[in-house]
Amino acid sequence: MTKVLLVDDDVELVEMLKEYLEQEGFDVAAVHDGESGVSEALSGQYAIAVLDVMMPRLSGVEALRRIRMKSTLPVIMLTARGDDTDRIVGLELGADDYVPKPCTPRELTARIRAILRRTQNAQADNEPATLTVGSLVMWPGQRRAEWAEKALDLTSTEFTLLEVLAREAGRPVSKSALSEQGLGRPLARFDRSIDVHLSSIRHKLGTLADGRSCIQTVYRLGYQLIKE
Repeated sequence: MTKVLLVDDDVELVEMLKEYLEQEGFDVAAVHDGESGVSEALSGQYAIAVLDVMMPRLSGVEALRRIRMKSTLPVIMLTARGDDTDRIVGLELGADDYVPKPCTPRELTARIRAILRRTQNAQADNEPATLTVGSLVMWPGQRRAEWAEKALDLTSTEFTLLEVLAREAGRPVSKSALSEQGLGRPLARFDRSIDVHLSSIRHKLGTLADGRSCIQTVYRLGYQLIKE
């Protein structure tokens, strides 16, 4: 069974989510403060963690920061509805996705499944073992990537978005397509998640010899990975 970690000080909400996820076939553990959440997340027992932003002892944002220092464990942030600041900060720190509260167990389960599908190394038989675009080399089956022969430290969502761009290198990919393929959900109005994730990827890749980013914004069309 896939093990999920829930970290939220709302005990009633956690019990409801835990019961639903267990009915859906997940093995679920729950803690109710940020420090315990970090300790559990770094234990190596879990396939994914769900972190609430507002928690005692240690906020979800700080908990995420500490997790990302040592682990690429997929993380979903629970944020207050309409609170764009916490949402963007979480994404910038490496959250794979966010779900606004109050959320339904069904919605959270769908987000968890979407992320786990991307991290289970499920390659179609006709896909190449490696994907190479200039200085970028990706091993989709291993969820591993290198840029200029140096390992890239990518979150699960960053890896998937970069893989989508790499498969379409030289052609623009719309934000809608990136959201569908990279986040596993339709693009919502005013949702900046794709922009924040790609900004992080650009930072990790650095620039080309001429100073340009290898990921270009194509006006009204989306984003494009340059073929060197």
